[in-house]
Parts: sequence; structure tokens; C-alpha cells
Amino acid sequence: MFIGHFGAGLAGKKAAPNPSLGTMFLAAQLLDLVWPIFILAGIEKVKIVPGISAATPLDFTYYPYTHSLLMVLVWSFAFGMIYYFIKKNLRGALVLGLLVLSHWILDLLVHIPDLPLYPGSTIKAGFGLWNYPTIAVILEALIFIAGIYLYLSATKTKNRTGTIAFWTMVVFLSVIYVMNIFGPPPPSVEAIGYAGLLQWLFIPWAFWIDRNRVKRTVK
Repeated sequence: MFIGHFGAGLAGKKAAPNPSLGTMFLAAQLLDLVWPIFILAGIEKVKIVPGISAATPLDFTYYPYTHSLLMVLVWSFAFGMIYYFIKKNLRGALVLGLLVLSHWILDLLVHIPDLPLYPGSTIKAGFGLWNYPTIAVILEALIFIAGIYLYLSATKTKNRTGTIAFWTMVVFLSVIYVMNIFGPPPPSVEAIGYAGLLQWLFIPWAFWIDRNRVKRTVK
């Protein structure tokens, strides 16, 4: 799951207009933003195994701190509480916490059974839609499109930048997604980690977008 997580972040703006889109993206992608750091540090592990699923060659052998259900609940609670203590906005804190949790739920749909329930768990979850690539792609695209619609229904542009920056990001995310599907497998685990770190660039990009858009008022 890639653009689906960004779709969830976009949709979050409809549920809680106060947090910036950058904060929404940070919450929705938090697990995958921390994961490459842990991979490069050797804390968590992934292997490149072509054919392990129809959609991706990645074998997520060990990632209990970023992707086990128990730790995701901890990350969700911590993220929401930090936002609440800083902004004193309960609605925003709840939505952000749920966005962190949504990452695991969306991953659950597509991953083969590799998501641990807690660190050390031998029981791993995953509905395996990655073995049905057409269904997985359609599902993820629909989530992304729904997120775009909800974000646009919640905000309006203040200037030309608010329009161009937003749609450029949408196109860029879509291109990356297509490249991930049809491109060659990554050359190494280190390449996966460094490529994953590039996702951090979407956070300031989203903050920039939101600074050039305002809440859409209901007439």
C-alpha cells in the first residue's frame, strides 16, 4: 500500500480541518517513514525475494516495532497525545491517531501474512490482496481518488500555487506508484531504505500546499 496511505491522509482533512495536510501525511505514513530508518540501522529486516507475492518482491521478515498491531496502537496513541498537548485540539488528535492506525489496517488488506500482532508474535496477519494485483491496484486507486475528493471538498485554493502544488503532488505520487508496480525490483536492501527516506519530502510539500489553501465554508 502506497498511495492508499496518502489517500487516507487527504481524507483526514475532511474529518478534522485544523491539522495541516503535512501533519495528516505524517500520521498516515508514520510507520513507513520510521521503517526505512530502522532498516538502515539494522533494527528491522526485509529481504528481496522475487515471486514471494504477485505485486512485490519484498519479504518483510522482521518489523515488529513499526508494523506490529500492538506497537502501531502505541504509535497511534503517542502521536495523538503529542498533537493534543501541543494544539489542545481533541478532534484533530483523535483523527491523527486514527490515521496512524489506518496504516496498519490498509496494510492488512494487501499484505501476505507478515504483519505481527505484537513483538515476538508467531501469529502474523494479512489478507494477501497483493496476490491479486488488479484488485489491489483498483482498491488503492479508489482510496486515493476518494481522498483527493474529500480534501478538495474540505479546502479551496487561495492562489495559483495552491492548485499547482496540489495537482503536481497528485501526479508525482501516481507516477511513483506506477513505477513501483511495473519497475524492476530494488537492487539492494540499502536502496530500499534510502528510497523510503525520500517519502519524508512529501511532508513539507503537503505543509506548503496547505499554506496556500483555506477551509471551504459550507454555504
